[in-house]
Amino acid sequence: MDLGLLAVAVGIGVVVGLTGMGGGALMTPTLVLFFGVPPLTAVSSDVVASAAMKPAGSWVHMRNGTVNWKLVRLLVYGSVPAAFGGVLVAHWMGPGPEVQSFVKHALGVVLIIASLGLGVRAYLRLRERAMARDGRAAPLPRDRPEVVARPVPTIIVGVLGGLMVGLTSVGSGSLIIIALMALYPALKASQLVGTDLVQAVPLVIAAAIAHLMFGDVDWSVAIPIILGSVPGAYLGAQLSSRIGGGLVRRALGIILFVAGLALLGVSGQWVFISLGVLIVVSTVAWGWIRHSMGFHFFTFQERRAERMEAS
Repeated sequence: MDLGLLAVAVGIGVVVGLTGMGGGALMTPTLVLFFGVPPLTAVSSDVVASAAMKPAGSWVHMRNGTVNWKLVRLLVYGSVPAAFGGVLVAHWMGPGPEVQSFVKHALGVVLIIASLGLGVRAYLRLRERAMARDGRAAPLPRDRPEVVARPVPTIIVGVLGGLMVGLTSVGSGSLIIIALMALYPALKASQLVGTDLVQAVPLVIAAAIAHLMFGDVDWSVAIPIILGSVPGAYLGAQLSSRIGGGLVRRALGIILFVAGLALLGVSGQWVFISLGVLIVVSTVAWGWIRHSMGFHFFTFQERRAERMEAS
């Protein structure tokens, strides 16, 4: 067993448990860029590992009542056949380097979209806080809000998310949850995560079955991922109440964007330059956005002020 891969799986599991972000957006590019795993094998192995992991987290949300079953059903109507179809599309292109190149580039595009989605998600949460603080938004209800399901757009989200998961293993936990936030802003954060996680179970199982049918899975890769990420995700969930996930998510957004550039074939020099520019620009831009909404420029200033008020 590859102990290095096992250790990386633990680390990624911690990040997933800490931030609620889907592991495919981190694990698959890590396998491709740092472990030299062929893109299609990386995608299939990660999907199979996700199929083994997600039911445990789903059970927690079902037990806590943080699942909107109407939305789960609508998403599954689109995502399950689309996930299976995504695998078929990859193989329809034929064996050999063409498929690997297509999957690698598709993964790069999806990672960039996911990184932008994380930025949109952070902005919406900050705006929600500002509106609640200024009294421009109604207080959040204590009970789970009833939302009116929108069948057609929800099924379309399921189709697009399922297709991306089948092709790249990325989509559940990143792309789908962003779309749910836009369609159903009344849902609590716990409901967003719970609904997305539960609908992801049949989604990744469908994609995993398709990959197993085609013999894409490398068990020497999948088993260390499962053994490492499950306890890592549990540890991350325990740490989530002690460590701010916002900073981690913003860092992940930068990492995903840069990884997407690398997978799209951008030279190492430009990837490195892009990393430096993104760190500086994103820090200044996010601080300016916070300041324009009446918050401190940096998060640590806000926490320090809160501690001083409490004392």
